[in-house]
Formats: sequence, C-alpha cells, structure tokens
Amino acid sequence: MADLDVKEERDYDRRGTDSYRGGGNKRRRDDDDGHAYRDDRRGPQRRRRDDPPRRRYEEPPFPKLRRLLLNIASSTKLPQDEAIEIATYFGEHYDDERLRSDVFDVFVQLIVEQPFKIPFVAAVAFYGNDVKPEITMEAMKRVGDRAQQALDAGEWKDFKLLLRFFACLQSLYQDDGIFSFLGQLFDKVVDLQSADENDVVGIELVKIILLTVPYALVAGGSRFHEQAQQLLKNTEIVAGNAIPIESVIHSYVGEDETKPMSYHSVIGLLQAQLTTEAESGFPLACLPHFDPEAVRKSVKEKDAESLPAAPPTHAFPTFNIPSLINPGPRPVFPEAYFSLFADTDANTVPRTTDIASSLIRDAIVDTINQLDFNREMVAKFLVDVDCYWTIDAFAKRGTPLDKFKEQAEGKTQYKSEDMIIDAIFSQLFKLPSAEHKLVYYHSVITQCCKVAPQAIAPSLGRAIRTIYKSLPVLDLELGYRFLDWFSHHLSNFEFRWRWTEWLDDLELTNLHPKKAFILAALDKEIRLSFAKRVRSTLPEPMHSLIPERLDEDNSPDFKYDNQQTPYAAEGQALLHQLRKKAPPEEVQATINKIHEQAVEHGITEVLVPSTDAFVTAICRLGAKSLSHVLSCIERGKDRLLEISQNEVARRQIVASVVEYWKDQPGVAVRIIDILLNYTILAPITVVQWVFGSHMGAGEALTESWVFEMVSNTVAKVTNRNRQIASARIQKGLPADQIEMVDATLAKDRDNARELFKYIEDSTGGVSEGSADILMEKKASGALSEEEAQLIQAWGRRWHQTFLRKAQVEESVVGEQAVEARIKLLDAEPDVETADGEATNGEAQMSLA
Repeated sequence: MADLDVKEERDYDRRGTDSYRGGGNKRRRDDDDGHAYRDDRRGPQRRRRDDPPRRRYEEPPFPKLRRLLLNIASSTKLPQDEAIEIATYFGEHYDDERLRSDVFDVFVQLIVEQPFKIPFVAAVAFYGNDVKPEITMEAMKRVGDRAQQALDAGEWKDFKLLLRFFACLQSLYQDDGIFSFLGQLFDKVVDLQSADENDVVGIELVKIILLTVPYALVAGGSRFHEQAQQLLKNTEIVAGNAIPIESVIHSYVGEDETKPMSYHSVIGLLQAQLTTEAESGFPLACLPHFDPEAVRKSVKEKDAESLPAAPPTHAFPTFNIPSLINPGPRPVFPEAYFSLFADTDANTVPRTTDIASSLIRDAIVDTINQLDFNREMVAKFLVDVDCYWTIDAFAKRGTPLDKFKEQAEGKTQYKSEDMIIDAIFSQLFKLPSAEHKLVYYHSVITQCCKVAPQAIAPSLGRAIRTIYKSLPVLDLELGYRFLDWFSHHLSNFEFRWRWTEWLDDLELTNLHPKKAFILAALDKEIRLSFAKRVRSTLPEPMHSLIPERLDEDNSPDFKYDNQQTPYAAEGQALLHQLRKKAPPEEVQATINKIHEQAVEHGITEVLVPSTDAFVTAICRLGAKSLSHVLSCIERGKDRLLEISQNEVARRQIVASVVEYWKDQPGVAVRIIDILLNYTILAPITVVQWVFGSHMGAGEALTESWVFEMVSNTVAKVTNRNRQIASARIQKGLPADQIEMVDATLAKDRDNARELFKYIEDSTGGVSEGSADILMEKKASGALSEEEAQLIQAWGRRWHQTFLRKAQVEESVVGEQAVEARIKLLDAEPDVETADGEATNGEAQMSLA
C-alpha cells in the first residue's frame, strides 16, 4: 500500500482486455516505406503536416483512483479539493463492478496501514454521499465488515483505526451514530471490570473509546457534545483506576522529585485532556476540519440542481460485541505515556495537558507500527507529519530551536522533528515490551536521518542528551535499550558523536550510571567494528578506556602457556589433545592427573580445576570465530555434559568462559548462550554464578554484559514457556497430549518462578543494603558511602526490572491466563476446512 509502484499498475492493466484499458499500447512509428523508424543523432524530426495528431495517453480509471487515494494530503492541493475530486471521479466510474471492488479494497487497506490519512479517506466517503450516496453506503459496509473481523479477533489497533473512519462520518448518521456504539462498548468494559478488577482488555477498550470521541466531535459538531460529556463521566472511573502491574511499568525509578517526568497512563491522560477540552467547548484545534457544503459550493449552478436538497443520512452499522471478548493474539498491558520533550520550557511538543499530545502521538505511533514492513515509507510519512493536521499546527520544518522559540511566542505551534523523535523513542522505550523488534525502531531513526538529516539530527542530539542526563533514574531495561540503539546508530554514521561533552564524567567512579554507560557504549562499538577504528573517533582523554592490547587481532592469552600457572602442563596437554581430536581415554587420563594434583593441594572439589582447564582449552581452540567454538563445543560435548552433572562444576564452566574472554565479554555472553542451547548449562546455573561467585558487593550489577547474560538467560526460559502454552491452546488435542503438555508447562512454569525468585532475592538484598558482602565492605571502608548508595540504586533498578518480567510472565503463561485462553477457545465454533477437518482460528494464537 505504501509502495507507489508503477509496475503494479501496469500489471493490473494486463489482467483483462475489456477493462481499465487506457491507451497503454506501444505505438509503432513507420516511415513512408513501411519500415520501422529509428531515431538517429540528427535530433527530433519535424512532424509532417499530413500526419494525424498523436493520441493522448489517458490513465486507466483504477490506477488513477489508486494513485489519487494513496497521495491524498501529500500534494500541493488542499486535501478537501482532493477528496472532492476523487469522489467525483469515482462516482463517474462507479458502475464498473470490478473497479468498485478494488477501490474499496484500497480504502480499507489505507485506513489500516496509513493512520495519518484516515480523516482524508473518510472525507472522500463523506463527499461521495453528495455525488453518489452508494459510495458512502458501500464504504461503510466494507469498512464495517473488516471492523467486525478485527473485533472478533482482538486486533485492537486495527479495530481502533477502522472505528476512527466511522467517527469521521458522524454527521451522516441517524440518531446518535457512533456514540450509541461507544456506549455499548463501555457497557462491555463494565462487565469485564466486574468479572476481574485487574482486567486489561477493558482498559484497551476505554483507550479506543477516548481516542474515537475527538474525531466524532469534529465531524458531528456541537450537537453531540452532551453525548461526549456523558461518555467521559462513564469512563472516568476506569481511566482513573490503576491496576497492580502499572507499578512496574514506570519509565523512571526513584522519588518523584528526581524524575524528569511523572508517570502518566495513556487513558488517564486522555481522560484529563478531554475533560479540559469539554470545558472549552471541544475546540480540538489540531484535527483537520472539512466544509460539509464544499461539494455544493464547488459545482456550477446548473449542476447543483442535480444534487439532492439535503445529503442522505444513514443508519450506523450494527456490530456484534462477543459475549467472550478475545484478548487478541498478543498480550495486552496498560500503556504509559513517555516523552522526552513534553512540559519543558521550549514547548516544542504539546504539553501533557493538551489533547494534541495524545492525538498526534497516537497517529504517529500507529503509522510506525502498522507500516513495519516498509521503513522507508514510514520515514517519509513521519517527515511529512505536518501535512496531515491543521495548517498552523506545526512550525516550518527544520527551524532551529532558538528561532522556533522566537516565532512561537504568542501562538501554539509544535516542532515536527521533536514530535517524530519523541514518538519513536516512546516505542523504543515501551514497557513491558516493544511491539516490534527493537532493531526496527533503530532502522526507522536511521532512515529519518537519511531522509531529512538537517531537520532530524538536532532533535535527535537533544534527545540523546536528555536520556543521558536521566540515566541514574531511568529504568534499567530502558537504559540498556538506549545503549544498544546508541552504539548501533553511531556505527551507521561513522561512530561520530561529540564525546567531548561527556569528558567531565570520566572522573566519576565506574559505579556511576553515566560512566558505566560510556564504558558499555565503547564495548558495544568495538563489537560492531574494531578497537583501533573506534579509538580514532574518540578525544584523547578517552583513549585509555580502550586497552591497546585489543588493537591486535589476536586471541586472548592461554593462561596455561605460563609455567607458573597451576596445572600448566596438563592444560597444554588438553589443548593439544582437543586439537588432534584425541580419544576420550587420553583426555580422561590428563584430567585424572589434574584431580590427583588437586587432592595433593587440599582441594575438595577436584572437578573445579579440571573443568577450568578443559573449558579454557576449548575457548582457546575456538577463539578464531564462532564456527570454531561451535565445532570445539561439539567435539567436547559428551565431556561437558558429564561435567554438568555437578553443580559446582557447572558454575565453573561459566567462570572459565568469562575469565578467558574478560577483555571481550560480548564473546563470553555468546558462548554461554550456545552452552544453554546445548543444555550443557541450566538457566539457574548462569543466574547463580552471576549473583553468587561474580556478584561481589554488587559491583557486577553495573556491568552491561552481566545484564545481557542474565536477560538472555531469562528470555530463553520465558520463550520456552510461551511456546508450551501456545501448544496447549490448540483445538481438539488428544487427552494424552493435553496431559503431557500440562505437566511440562507446570514443571517449566515452576522452574521459571524459581529463577525469578532467586534474582529478586539477590537484587532485593543489594537494593536494601542488607547483602552480606556489601555490608562488610561498607564496614571496612572498602566502599565509600557514595559508592554504596550507587550500588543500592543499581540494585533497585535490577529488582524492579525482573519483578516486572516475572509479573508479565504470570499474566501470559500463569494458570489463570492459560485457563482463560482455553475457555475462549472452547467457546469458539469449529470451522470446516476444505479437506473436511475441523479447525479454529484461535488455534493459531501467539503468546509471543
């Protein structure tokens, strides 16, 4: 849809010979002798007087209508005039059944994929009611059918956008129009909240209601203000009610006075903003307004007589609200409003008290998420965001901040670049999880910078500085999302950044979030390039942060090459045996020698030194590349699985890998991930090593690779549980399979709870300052009071992050959540497929 592909239009013409033909045949130009004429270098030939005039090319109706629809509000014409032109042209060709069907397909697709254009697409249907009422009737039917499908399937974003189309036609309905249906939706919300006060689907429905009301009021006018106010009174209780999971989706951690922005739920903000608008008579200044009499004013006086005295009105479509609401293919959670620029002195984006902040943000976010298959068109639409709202809503693109402040005095205008960056980061920082893979949002920012570098770059720079300044109180997971994006973004632009702005922060302790961020960013950049290249982009004072030994592309030293290292000879022998693929007996003999020496040295767990030697040898042999280490792990797999039967030895595997790759911890994280895949390591082993042997007083919590390792490990556990839960939610499973899946899910669910409990207990002790080693170091003076407070702050951020992850998993794969899904599945009717098998749409639902 977002692709204006000329080839597609030409292919469309070739479907048949009896429709949409429009002079597309190639002309042959013949000379007097009947031979094909070929151009030469003499330039254009003068037309002979007796030659017939060339036939003018006429664009076929459907490609023209498709082009006009796709480009509406994107040209130099007024959108109102474009809508009238499209409606008029469509009316002239409406009798073509095939064209009619295809145009309405474009209608529906445009509504779902390009939310910015919904008011303008609705304007085509609105003016079509004057030109040919059948246009409006069929548009309402087609969009209504698709909206019912979305409602049944729990596709809430699509349902919201399709409902917005109907809201924009509010003046055409009999009686209360869409407000009657919104009232029915709210009645369903009441039922859901009565059954479960922590229900999240009801919150999503309230958000849809509140985002639909402004469009209906702009289209319907003041006669619907009373209905809107009554609806707002009804939604106030739900919008103001906070459910437990909201406490862990705050973007910032700590006391309110230290946070750059207070927490706002999206529906709470919408409720307050609409209430404020109601007090002013619902001006809704940012939304585009259309003249309902425009068609009559534009036609000639003699043509006006052919128009009906008054536009016909229509009954609002009837929607069936299911008794059991489908929560949808994706888990639904309350949504927090995140902004980097709101409520600042610059006023470059709408303040949180302004309804424009929610309406424009909602349209931008939907455009980003709905068009995820074409980031280039997303960037184009975002840069053109000022085309789709009231003319004076935005300042001129690329206006410098100082000039914007001067021009904006005395009038309300917004800086489109700031709104774009603000919205993208709101999705990148969405909790508990983003709608798409995070790298998609990385690519959208990169594409925007390429499309409009001079306009976007300054806003992006201010966003980076704003986030960096808030790192001490920013949610831990969001901090690492920012880290990943920042390093990735710099790698796309030659690693250029004004590092000199942060030189003063080099004096901070490594425990400070800002210093930890700088160190982690450099590590990430080295992973994406190489040390020497990254160092060349840094100011001189930062060169020492990248060890010179990383400049050479050599493998880390093999500690057993040093004869002073215990078990040096045996370590070298193991390396040689692994390289030569020696039989297991020879390897075991060498390991036995290590065991004998360990006993002589008084070591109780003899597997610790032998495991260290064996794993270090594997790391050394596989140091050249990922494929090498995979081959070496495969070669020593049997021995590693045998070792992993011992709990202490399992932790030593983790310790040995991390020790060998201490200068490049990203490699260690990847190897640990491979060992988890091979089930050589159990998830609890990795977590126990991190929060046990490696924890110290809590200093480990400041290291980015530690969070990466723990986060990856937890993700493996939760992904497996969701896959098992999805397998359980299948229609018609045999009883033996149901029993097996239920048993597996119960066991893995308990394992996940144990994992989260261990993390929460470990980080909780640090956050409260009651961890043993932390208390000892504070007492001995090894840690200053400031350093201890920094560690405790890290503990609080870790604790909240994994508490949130645990609650999310309970809401997705917990007993209550799975039972609700099964109940919904059982209530769905079976559908016979072509081969006669009974199936059900919900069998394909995903818990990802």
